[in-house]
Amino acid sequence: MKKIDAIIKPFKLDDVREALSDLGISGLTVTEVKGFGRQKGHTELYRGAEYVVDFLPKIKIEVVLSDDKLDAALEAIQNAARTGKIGDGKIFVYTVEQAIRIRTGEHDEDAI
Repeated sequence: MKKIDAIIKPFKLDDVREALSDLGISGLTVTEVKGFGRQKGHTELYRGAEYVVDFLPKIKIEVVLSDDKLDAALEAIQNAARTGKIGDGKIFVYTVEQAIRIRTGEHDEDAI
């Protein structure tokens, strides 16, 4: 099993969710996060004063899936989240040792 953490632009969430759903991947966790990378942040004007916004709003999507769905999921996320501009995000992949569905006690791939 693998876990994907994808950091994307907020307005791309529906596109990514739909792309994963089309692959039969329905269970995911979404968190509003802030951060920066090469994009660095930007300057904004508030009540006539200029200030720097160091951390930009992003969405973090977490999904655990079977190994055989990984490549399709990665491609779907990339295609759905890409705008071609700086700040499109990052995807991280981790190995998941064990998963348990609390309600039924199912383990590993049966639990996801």
